[in-house]
Amino acid sequence: MLIKFKKNMNKKTNNFISREMLVSANNYKPLPVVISHGKGAWVKDVEGKKYLDMLSAYSALNQGHCHPKIIAAAKHQMDSLTLTSRAFHNDKMAVFLEELCSVSGYDKALLMNSGAEAVETALKAVRRWGSVTKKVENPEIIVMSSNFHGRTTTIISFSTDESSREGYGPFNPGFKIVEYGNIVALRDAIGSSTVAVLLEPIQGEAGVVIPPEGYLEACSQLCKEQNILLAVDEIQTGLGRTGRLFCYQHSNIKPDIVIVGKALGGGVYPVSGILASAEIMDVAFEPGSHGSTFGGNPLACAIASASLKVIIEEGLVENSAHVGAYLNDQLLSIANDQIQEVRGKGLMVAIELTKKAKSARYYSQKLMDLGVLVKGTHENIIRLAPPLIINKKDVDWAVEKIREVFN
Repeated sequence: MLIKFKKNMNKKTNNFISREMLVSANNYKPLPVVISHGKGAWVKDVEGKKYLDMLSAYSALNQGHCHPKIIAAAKHQMDSLTLTSRAFHNDKMAVFLEELCSVSGYDKALLMNSGAEAVETALKAVRRWGSVTKKVENPEIIVMSSNFHGRTTTIISFSTDESSREGYGPFNPGFKIVEYGNIVALRDAIGSSTVAVLLEPIQGEAGVVIPPEGYLEACSQLCKEQNILLAVDEIQTGLGRTGRLFCYQHSNIKPDIVIVGKALGGGVYPVSGILASAEIMDVAFEPGSHGSTFGGNPLACAIASASLKVIIEEGLVENSAHVGAYLNDQLLSIANDQIQEVRGKGLMVAIELTKKAKSARYYSQKLMDLGVLVKGTHENIIRLAPPLIINKKDVDWAVEKIREVFN
């Protein structure tokens, strides 16, 4: 049985969405478009209509859809070996980890699959480090208000988003929440049981919230003074998204732990992990203390190696900085009383709406009708995060559509 949608929805689209709704858990509310093909910054739906992807799967597609070098690496590896588990070594993991550690400047990495798994890995690492190195019996981790690090039961235990928490308790102890961007609140929250601070250098799901100038430097200095670890979640902001390889590099700091994911898999395969010094890694983990059957598998490593090479060798970090500044300027040129603010860094941009404007989803659907795919965050923020391969011509086209919707 087909579920009836708005009258102008095409039959194929209606068919796929209604079938999905009958058999899928209702844990997402996507825009009513069914995508079937993608290449570069563009996608095509089942009706044959083209769209400019201005979300890139929350930064998982920094290299664009179906990048030929990444697809070729995946196909080549699939013909030889895909999985061994960590019960055995494979011939791809060491090669990739050498590349990842070299470009990041960290000694060691631990590979997982999803972003939430990588965050959980970081939480375990700082707790073990605190227990062993600082001799803390009940390690406490300080996190930020409006954070988003995933939706596992541990992570939602320190979320301030009630939609992620309602009905999923009891929640895990060991976390203290402070106001994001408030260094005084962080300083006051640190106690004898504190072992780490976990934060996003820019809060993506909160609506591209950029902390005050000097905040990350102050956090880093405070952590050093108090002998606690600074763990930075770069799952969305990393790998070129903000115009540097890692967002924290806009500040003069080096976190103790960096959490990576999304674009590491090139939009082809889930790859995530944490980066840290040998000192931290060797304390935090030993055989049997942590693991993943698929973490570090040869297919993942071959894909991630190609994904990383594309970002660096094709200048996507530089393009993000250059085209991102251009996108921000073009959006600022839209004079409209429905727009409160345009903010961003690199190709991570938000349009915040005024109180008199309609909902972010309303504008997102209007833009979808015009061939631009964006994401409404909360009721009043439109998030734009196109693939880092995007050019000024495509930006101009998208901005004209955005201008048309608001006017």
